[in-house]
Amino acid sequence: MALKRTKSADEKAVDGGLLPDANGKEPNPGGQTEGSKWQRPRLSRKSLMKCCLVKWIIASTTQQGPDSSDSDLELSMVRHQPEGLEQLQAQTQFTRKELQSLYRGFKNECPSGLVDEETFKSIYSQFFPQGDATTYAHFLFNAFDMDRNGSIRFEDFVLGLSVLLRGSVTEKLRWAFNLYDINKDGYITKEEMMAIMTSIYDMMGRYTLPSVRDDSPGEHVEKFFQKMDRNRDGVVTIDEFIETCQKDENIMASMQLFENVI
Repeated sequence: MALKRTKSADEKAVDGGLLPDANGKEPNPGGQTEGSKWQRPRLSRKSLMKCCLVKWIIASTTQQGPDSSDSDLELSMVRHQPEGLEQLQAQTQFTRKELQSLYRGFKNECPSGLVDEETFKSIYSQFFPQGDATTYAHFLFNAFDMDRNGSIRFEDFVLGLSVLLRGSVTEKLRWAFNLYDINKDGYITKEEMMAIMTSIYDMMGRYTLPSVRDDSPGEHVEKFFQKMDRNRDGVVTIDEFIETCQKDENIMASMQLFENVI
């Protein structure tokens, strides 16, 4: 579903979340032994900070430090006023302090309380300078922009991040399905899967391990689509998507890496 970023001596490199290694074997993230079951990541601030969007919206809080005056999310200064802190805490799996930190960063970076698509694309260009993140950022923006109004609210951020970082396996898979379902018609076509996969390759750039061949996205799409399209009708339903992913240990292991390009 996604690719994991690591650092080399001179430049950033990445592992493939759903990409085979140089020997053609499926990835084994997190040191998993063959045959081991997928395990839900531990809930910690460190795991929370893996996320690109979290890093971006938290970055500007470092100069402020903890501030109890933000306990009610300081609603008066923004054009879009988010839901109350208690309601967001009830709707997500974030603690009160985490929500406060996230909102302080969000408010400083987006004083209007809204993120438009161009701003969203600029975020990804910062984290993936070795490639072209424009197309992937467009697809991801649409996945977060649930009401399709061309902007992302703070609630959109935290509700999506809560699912991606701390949701159940099924919740994460439903969110991933929504990302791949580009036209939001309830089905994933091979063309949609190809578009997402190609955008991820483009974003990671040429510093990808193993080296990316021109036909690599197509090969992976063909492989995964055949697994998922169980009734061979040319589209993948959400039930087919969830069932196939849950039965495939390699796909489930790769879901742990999904947060690294979110």
